[in-house]
Amino acid sequence: MTSSPTPPASSPSGPPASTSAPGPAPTHAKPLRSLTARGRGEAHRVASPLELLFDLCFVVAIAQGGVQLVHAVAESHAGEGILNYAMVFFAIWWAWMNFSWFASAYDNDNVLYRIVTLVQIAGVLVLAAGISRAFEDHEFVAVWLGYAIMRFALSSQWLRVAWSAEGPERAMALRYAGGVLLCQVGWLGLLILPEGGRTWLFLVMALLELCVPLYAEKDHPTSWHPHHISERYGLFTIIVLGETIAAATVAVKSGIDENDALGELLPIAVGGLLIVFAAWWIYFVVPIHGYLRSSKQAFLWGYGHYFVFASAAAIGAGLEVAVEQAVGKAHLSAAAAAAAFTLPTALYLLAVWALHARHFKAGLAQQLVLPVTALLVICCTFLGEWAVLAAGLVTALAVATGVTLTARTAARESQEAREVREHAERDSSAAV
Repeated sequence: MTSSPTPPASSPSGPPASTSAPGPAPTHAKPLRSLTARGRGEAHRVASPLELLFDLCFVVAIAQGGVQLVHAVAESHAGEGILNYAMVFFAIWWAWMNFSWFASAYDNDNVLYRIVTLVQIAGVLVLAAGISRAFEDHEFVAVWLGYAIMRFALSSQWLRVAWSAEGPERAMALRYAGGVLLCQVGWLGLLILPEGGRTWLFLVMALLELCVPLYAEKDHPTSWHPHHISERYGLFTIIVLGETIAAATVAVKSGIDENDALGELLPIAVGGLLIVFAAWWIYFVVPIHGYLRSSKQAFLWGYGHYFVFASAAAIGAGLEVAVEQAVGKAHLSAAAAAAAFTLPTALYLLAVWALHARHFKAGLAQQLVLPVTALLVICCTFLGEWAVLAAGLVTALAVATGVTLTARTAARESQEAREVREHAERDSSAAV
């Protein structure tokens, strides 16, 4: 169901093979079959328009997954819905990972690279078209076919790398191409196994997928670019949060139009907006690219974003469930509807703390802000119709608290530095 580019697992092998390679040559200057590594130390590396188009096409798949999760939870099939959502979102996330880490190392932007990437985008749209049937009928033909399209395209890119490379880099590219194709064969089990065995197949195949980069790069790591990768992840986070806003807005609008329930939905709208604003602030409050220069850290950071992306998208689905419960369209209690929102919000806060914030916090007070906020958000589950608004206020307060603590720490450090400087100047004057 997925494919394996150069995720952070790429880094555990050690420093990149190339740190000073120039940027990509103009399209006409490179042979069509050639793909050569870009430099990790390349200056001014930013996301390309093709990468942005690739990301936008994933919005369709994310939206489909969110819609199906809302239907499952609202019909009191939360357990099955969450399991299906976790599986489908893994597919979406891993496909995005495949492209993003490969592109960070090998985006030469020649004609054939662009064409193959557009084929991968077509595969994303095929996958998105099959998500509803995967949820409702447990039929994965379209999902598998979408991945087959993307995988063959990705394998062809790795074979182009192998064509251009020699030695360890060529062996790495061939291992990637082979691993991608073998995993795709393994996912055929979703089409032939009985439903009871598909969950176990998913767990096994997902683990194998995550191991492909480790195996492929055991002798030669790729030259992914830290600043470029952090920007790509940040852009995808914005896209997921944007989808959350769009889904919640549509739900609130439908509730007002069909049920004239502005009073009931206003707290949900305000609370949802506060949580999305806070989610953005918390994620982007620190520049993470410097942290990614460590191989092990980059590996854990990249894979851990499954929980960031999945929970951020699930927040939007939870808001939709809260709206449906408020207007009487959902067959579940107020507490269950609130949990559909508060639990993914808490997971998002904990995931961002584990991957980002804790590395930049000084002192116990700063370290505890996000974990305590996650706990308080879970407690908001039991506030009934006010749960969403309360959770939004709690997360907004967490942002304000974090900003205040950071400002105080900065002021204290500045004062200490000034005192040290003045003391040194006095000693210097006395010595003279």
